[in-house]
Amino acid sequence: METSELIRRASRRDISTYDNLSLYFDTVRLETDFEKARPHYERIYDIAAQQKVKLALTDQQTAIKFYELAKKAALMLAPHLFHYYLLYVEWDREPQKKFYVPRMNVLKPVVDALQRLEERKLKRLTISMPPRTGKSTLGMFFMSWVAGRHPLGSSALTGYSDTLTKTFFDEILGIITDPEYLWADVFPTSQIKNISRENASVCLDKKRRFATITCRGISASWTGAINISEILYCDDLIEDLEEALNEKRLDAKYAAYANQTKDRKTNDAVELHIGTRWAVRDVIGRLQEQYADDPYSEFMVLPALDENGNSNFEYPYGVGFSAEYYLDMKASIDPCTWSCKYMGDPYVREGLLFERDELNYYNGVLPDGECDIMSVVDVAWGGGDSLSAPIIYWFGDTGYVHDWVFSTGDKSVTQPLVCAAYARNNVARARFEANVGGTEYAEEIDKSLRERNYKMSIQSQRASTKSSKMDRIVRWSSDIKSRLVFRSDKARGEMYDKAMNELCRISVEAKKQHDDAPDSLAMAMDYRDNGLCSVKVIERRW
Repeated sequence: METSELIRRASRRDISTYDNLSLYFDTVRLETDFEKARPHYERIYDIAAQQKVKLALTDQQTAIKFYELAKKAALMLAPHLFHYYLLYVEWDREPQKKFYVPRMNVLKPVVDALQRLEERKLKRLTISMPPRTGKSTLGMFFMSWVAGRHPLGSSALTGYSDTLTKTFFDEILGIITDPEYLWADVFPTSQIKNISRENASVCLDKKRRFATITCRGISASWTGAINISEILYCDDLIEDLEEALNEKRLDAKYAAYANQTKDRKTNDAVELHIGTRWAVRDVIGRLQEQYADDPYSEFMVLPALDENGNSNFEYPYGVGFSAEYYLDMKASIDPCTWSCKYMGDPYVREGLLFERDELNYYNGVLPDGECDIMSVVDVAWGGGDSLSAPIIYWFGDTGYVHDWVFSTGDKSVTQPLVCAAYARNNVARARFEANVGGTEYAEEIDKSLRERNYKMSIQSQRASTKSSKMDRIVRWSSDIKSRLVFRSDKARGEMYDKAMNELCRISVEAKKQHDDAPDSLAMAMDYRDNGLCSVKVIERRW
């Protein structure tokens, strides 16, 4: 009888029982083609893990059997799938000591991307995450897995200094050699043949010139000592903000990467970059620019806080970080460092149009007296752009930006936000940019407001094609700085914060940048000065 038929019959039993699930596992082991066996092993693992939890309090003996069966299934998957390697290699560690399981819900998308890199579905992968969230440790586990899969291959890890990379080497070596980890179970035929702590290298299966893994600082000598057939892993090539602010040092660091490390790769080798995004022109930034449209390149950013201000790194056992922690850090450091270090969002500091210290601020309390409450809407339709709708209270020639709808969501998200903000602020008039569906968007807003019995003047106008967005922003920049006043109180909200962050990073020198916040303010200034005609009563001449 064919193996596939035996597996099919075993799988059709009641595999919620231990004996049948165990029989199913033993039958799947007859299949020598991993890709055919893989879905069965994954199914066995899932059922065994579920049954272990289900029976933990009522039938501990059977629960332990399911637990051991889940371990066996994970072992069959671990040499091939990074996710199961991470589960298995720490299987015998105490729960509070495990790295991956407490962080799995957050790190699983990163693990999947690393799997694609190893399978050569990607040629390069960059990962940006806040400090102490596990990005480098995940990289160490990945390198230990790649070493076991390709013991006669060669990979290299680099960082801003030899001191840093030697700590990485010690961590990788610990995963391979420490019995606390089950690396030897996953790769039982691989043996260490040589360890050089001086060169921070290890050879598996055979001592040779180009080691299985070599860890070396970016400024050290690479020529003739390293050949990369598997993974070039760059971890934190930029040391700190001081280096990031020095354009010459950034250029030198990229030159070192391109001429000393990248050129050590063979044709099939791939690249992994993990680190803090300190500057737009750092190595990761230049790779993003060069390979922006390359389907074999992926650029991952996991920010500290999501769009709703919640922490992305709430881990159990006290190893994660709460939203309160991140908000306290945000209030304790300058906006530039917060954006780079915690949100993975660097920006050009040269040629900034709107320095934070140049803008006018108020405490959120509006002056007394009559005012003209108006708004503009720079409509967005995806692609990372944001809908930007500042709401401005004009007292004479001074405009107070009192509210701001700023969101990357689609119209099902942004339209209710705009309607609520207009009603909340008693907005009297608004202009929508008519380009690319803006007129339709304005009509839908008007309809929605009328259904609420709220009436206001709404118009749409196409943006001029005679000048670029940047030209318009530059033209109105001095008016924005001299005539607009921005809120400084914490109650202004997350959307207002994001709009201000974008406003204060727009640069005349940057090539690719989001400009929705400053562009909407330029629209607002144009609407204020040119949107209404003045009428003067004069004596009749005839």
